Amino acid sequence: MRTKITISTAMLALVAACADSGANYQPILDGAPTPAYQADLDACQALARNQTQFDEDTIAASVLGAGVGAVLGEVDSGDPLEGAIAGALAGGVSGAVDASEKRESIVIECLRGRGHRVVG
Repeated sequence: MRTKITISTAMLALVAACADSGANYQPILDGAPTPAYQADLDACQALARNQTQFDEDTIAASVLGAGVGAVLGEVDSGDPLEGAIAGALAGGVSGAVDASEKRESIVIECLRGRGHRVVG
């Protein structure tokens, strides 16, 4: 039991660390970068990184997943803790992926707004 909790905690920490990856996105440009590109990229990445509501959404997804997992674990195997752990991991991973995609999108749109020809 203790091993499951330790592994689950480590997995959630890993998911939380990966959530910031979208803010570090290096976009593909159509053409050569302008002299202002690196400064604009740094500013856009900082903007994406500072969107803490995405982290709150990831936590909410983990909590919701834990609740649903606990109910399903109780119904299916009589072990709500195991279900809660699995649900929290599933919700956390889903939330982290979503947050990463949103941060990546912010970087792209921010650079486009600053006049850079970003294609992806």
